[in-house]
Formats: sequence, structure tokens, C-alpha cells
Amino acid sequence: MKLKHSITGPQDGLPVLLVHGLFGQGRNLGALARRIAADRPVVTVDLRNHGDSPHSEEQDYPAMAQDLIELIEGLGGRADVAGHSMGGKAAMTLALTRPDLVRKLCVMDIAPIAYGHSQSHLIDAMQSLDLSSIGRRSQADAALREAIPEAGIRAFLLQSLDITPDRTRWRLNLPVLKERMPDLVGWPDNLPRAGFEGPVLALTGAESDYVLSAGQAALREYFPQVRIVTLKQAGHWLHADAPEAVANSLSAFFGTA
Repeated sequence: MKLKHSITGPQDGLPVLLVHGLFGQGRNLGALARRIAADRPVVTVDLRNHGDSPHSEEQDYPAMAQDLIELIEGLGGRADVAGHSMGGKAAMTLALTRPDLVRKLCVMDIAPIAYGHSQSHLIDAMQSLDLSSIGRRSQADAALREAIPEAGIRAFLLQSLDITPDRTRWRLNLPVLKERMPDLVGWPDNLPRAGFEGPVLALTGAESDYVLSAGQAALREYFPQVRIVTLKQAGHWLHADAPEAVANSLSAFFGTA
């Protein structure tokens, strides 16, 4: 699948590929891309069923990894890759499936394990909106307030609500994301342990519970070279909570190429 993507910074050099999480889109990582694009191209991408990329009935990690494989091959055949949450799992699957395409890997606040939570309640809330009556983002925010009391989560989700004079629509394939939620919170069981021997940086948020002892053990099992760094005063969305620390960490880890 040909994914929608944008390039920030120089057009030449080994690219850095930034991969967003569930319900996100490439432009969510635009500020991070601008911070680290001084001397290398930084590519932000919309994953399948997100943003402006095509929709599909498939939404699992092998499919997302294959999309990233095709993107990297089109960019020249090798990249440094950083992924957050669902995007981190897709990036790990990519590195374990085609290690020859990835020079260095950064995983942001996620581990190669199955999680017990679900985000289906957020999909239910988004699907409950009568989009025909929504003409302003503030209306959608008010309509979601009871089901999603956290203002930050509403603001994040509403970045994917496209409001034009002609129509209002979600830039997310909500039915497929809900149907495939078990795959998204899960982890493929057939990927090789120690299948990627290159440098790996795992950034975790000190205020997040996504990467605890079991997650750290799994990271070390799959990625023998992993270095785990915890960022203070950061939760799961660490690139929003600690943007400078994340940018500095990525710049130092990826370096120049």
C-alpha cells in the first residue's frame, strides 16, 4: 500500500522515518520532525486507515510493517526509524522482518507484548457523533465531553476530524480499527527473538505504565542492543509532554548519516 507521507528538511541523506500511534497521523509528529531535520530528511507518514493514507480491511502489524517496507524501499532502501505506541510496534515488526532496511530503531513508550486494555470505547464515542450536525470543532468537542472527559484526549482525536463546507468526516477508518483492536493491542507471536541486532533506543515516560518490568524484559529479548531511557515528567504521549527531551534523544541517537 502506498502511504501518504511528507518530508521535512534536506532531500538528500539517510532518512529518519517517524511513525505515529493509534488514531494519529503524520502531522502529529511534525513539530518533532522540524526539531531533528537540521541535516537529514525526516519523513512523517500516515499509516493505513489513518490520515490521508488509503483504507483497508487489514490492520495488523505484519500489514503495517509491509507498508513501511514499501515506503523505505521507495525512499532509497534504508532508514533510521522511530515509532510511538502502535507505530512503535509497527516499527519493531518492520525491524524484525526486514532488518536490512533499518540502521537504527527508536521505540517510544511501547513494548513487544500484548496489552490488556482496549481503545474501543474511544471509537464508540467517535462513531456516536452525528457528523451531519457538526460544523465546528468546538461542537464536536462538546458532544464528546461526556464520553471522553479528558480534554487532552479529545483534542488529540479531533485532529483527525475533517470539517469542510461540504462535509464533516473522520480521517480514520473507525469500523476497521474497532474490528482489529485485538490485533492492535496484541503482538505477533511468530517474530524472531533477537532478530534485529542493530542499535535500539527505547524511550519511556516516567508517568506512563506502558513499559514496566515485563515490557522491558521483552524489549531486551527481541532487541539485544536496546538501551532503555526513562524521561521525567512524561506520560505515554512523551513527544507532547517532553518534546525537547525527545528531540534531543533522537538527534543524539540517530546522529548524522
